[in-house]
Amino acid sequence: MQGEFSMAKSKKPLSIKIEKPSKDKLEQEGIEGWPIWEKEVSTFDYHYDEKETCFILDGKVRIEPKDGGKPVEFGPGDLVTFPEGLDCVWKISKPVRKHYKFG
Repeated sequence: MQGEFSMAKSKKPLSIKIEKPSKDKLEQEGIEGWPIWEKEVSTFDYHYDEKETCFILDGKVRIEPKDGGKPVEFGPGDLVTFPEGLDCVWKISKPVRKHYKFG
């Protein structure tokens, strides 16, 4: 049991990738054809069963990973990739609207 605990402690936090994509990249990925998700100002827990990539159209969001990873903030024009297995808290301070794709 003690060995399992020390293995869990040494696990590296999952990282969230944020980038400002070029118009070409947006077209290559076909982002305009992805579904749209909207959410009002709120705070909630979320677990990613699989990778999600999203392009933020509107809003302001702070994500706080529960694994000790560094909190991140993003908004319009950001392309964000959440890794599979991430447990986090979403804190939406301005209503969010995004294109998204799982897998």
